[in-house]
Amino acid sequence: MSPELRPAAVFVLAAGQGTRMKSDTPKVLHTLCGRPLVGHVVANALGLEPRRLAVVVGHGREQVAAYLASVDPEIRAVVQEEQHGTGHATRVAMEALTETDGEIEGTVLVLFGDTPLLSTETMSAVLAEHQRADRAVTVLTAIPDDPTGYGRVIRDGESVVGIVEQKDATPEQVAITEVNSGVFAFDAKVLRDALGRLNRNNKQGEEYLTDVLGIAAADGLSVGAHVVEDWHETLGINDRVQLADMRRLFNRRLTERWMREGVSIIDPATTLIDVQATLGRDAIVYPNTQLYGGTVLAPGAEVGPNCTLTDTFVGEGARVTNATTEGAEIGPEATVGPYTYLRPGTKLARGAKAGGFVEMKNAEIGEGSKVPHLSYVGDATIGEGCNIGAGTITANYDGVAKHRTEIGDHVFVGSDTVLIAPAKLGDGAFVAAGSAVSSPVGPGELAVARGRQRNIAGYIERKRPDSKAARAAARAKAENATDKS
Repeated sequence: MSPELRPAAVFVLAAGQGTRMKSDTPKVLHTLCGRPLVGHVVANALGLEPRRLAVVVGHGREQVAAYLASVDPEIRAVVQEEQHGTGHATRVAMEALTETDGEIEGTVLVLFGDTPLLSTETMSAVLAEHQRADRAVTVLTAIPDDPTGYGRVIRDGESVVGIVEQKDATPEQVAITEVNSGVFAFDAKVLRDALGRLNRNNKQGEEYLTDVLGIAAADGLSVGAHVVEDWHETLGINDRVQLADMRRLFNRRLTERWMREGVSIIDPATTLIDVQATLGRDAIVYPNTQLYGGTVLAPGAEVGPNCTLTDTFVGEGARVTNATTEGAEIGPEATVGPYTYLRPGTKLARGAKAGGFVEMKNAEIGEGSKVPHLSYVGDATIGEGCNIGAGTITANYDGVAKHRTEIGDHVFVGSDTVLIAPAKLGDGAFVAAGSAVSSPVGPGELAVARGRQRNIAGYIERKRPDSKAARAAARAKAENATDKS
């Protein structure tokens, strides 16, 4: 951001209760593509490098303030104890910053906390036009497909002389298609003076920020508008239906962005991507896949169909299908799935495999090692070149504490084995199928930990003489006797 365009302050109005959301969560904290609504606005505003950034909070103030502090401790949360309109909220912010930081001089940009599509580029365009035209007030306006519910922009030639809320508008004014977005750039001195002159003489009994524009125009000051190129950027959210509509719109923009960056998204309509996710060139995303949080797909990675990845890294050339992962690291050329669950702390090295119906937690799987199917590996380290048979379990929990299993390189574990932690298998060790290993196995040793097999002749005929099993056994014995004769 060029120094001359940096705003002196940005105010984000986010104090409303959002009653139409019918939620205990403040409206501005409802999430959209991995980030709260107000988080999108703040992130885009920070792109302007404002000298001061204040968010006006009211309903759910503790929650909103805590979130803002986690984003940037420099963001100021200003409390509006009673909500008396947008003009009142702006005055509260102006007074709070003046009290602590001194009088604001320069341009003040005012935004709403529920307009997540409003881009840094559009904000910059408003600031640039405001300064180029040397205006007292510049309003961002839009021409939507349906202007119903929006304040209408009243013009006199190129100048804007007022904004009338629809509930206060005449039939002629309702017919106007240019509407107020709620985004304003003000000269700080003009704003300060006009805020002190607002009243509540309207049907809502509120102080309208839009009246500042009318006051400035009546004073003969320069007031104008910047029309946004895409009116969707000005959309706010008031209920869960609008939130869902916005999610579809936002997600479509995200998928289009990544496809233009060289990612193949086979079915954008069934693919959900959070704003923090990163997708590499030539990655492929198959249908019904969700990439949440800080998930990263390296170039050439393939994910899907039917995958949900959260805060997961997928290396180059890795393949993940029909899997759920959280906080996992999947190395280059590794394979995961189908029907696999990788929990936090799981790390697969190059070429490793977590196969069908495998669950892993806090496990490190070495290069080229395979856990092909039907196994649980928790709190374990597996070296390179190992094969873990079907049905293997690392029994990591003794009812009080978790314990770790250590498996060396090139170890073979037979099917249906239980490794009772803390277990240790040395390099090159083998474990016989069906074993329950509770003692260390040295390098190159074969562990056999199972009872000796004993076959009891005639058991079925004696215990269940009239069963199908007994009749089948009798037939087999008769056939064997005939064959021997």
